[in-house]
Amino acid sequence: MLIPVLAQLGADDASQSAAVAAASTVPMLVIVAIMVLMIAAMWKVFERAGEHGWAVLVPIYNVYVLCKVAGISTWWALAAFIPLVNIIFMFVSSVGVAERFGKGAAYGIGLALLPFIFWPMLAWGDAEPVARTA
Repeated sequence: MLIPVLAQLGADDASQSAAVAAASTVPMLVIVAIMVLMIAAMWKVFERAGEHGWAVLVPIYNVYVLCKVAGISTWWALAAFIPLVNIIFMFVSSVGVAERFGKGAAYGIGLALLPFIFWPMLAWGDAEPVARTA
């Protein structure tokens, strides 16, 4: 009488494990898809701004190149790694990138808050980089 109950418990555990694995796969695939989209969009924006697109893939260097694209001091690349200052950096660099492509500050706020929407729009949209004045 105890053996069928134990067998049933084992089957329930296996089905629960399969359900948990399936439920965690979908969000992981969505996250990977968003990551690929962001890498491709930033790669395209960097290239359109005259920088190397592959710089997106290199940690720390990509922050330096982002500063160059945004037209802000490269000292911000160091400040980007200081807690709380990095939040300011995110908005300053996003507004700089938006202005570099002829967009306004509101578009820059969109780049900072909804990057998975605004970076692809900037990458594959019709906005052209504006030449920087010295």
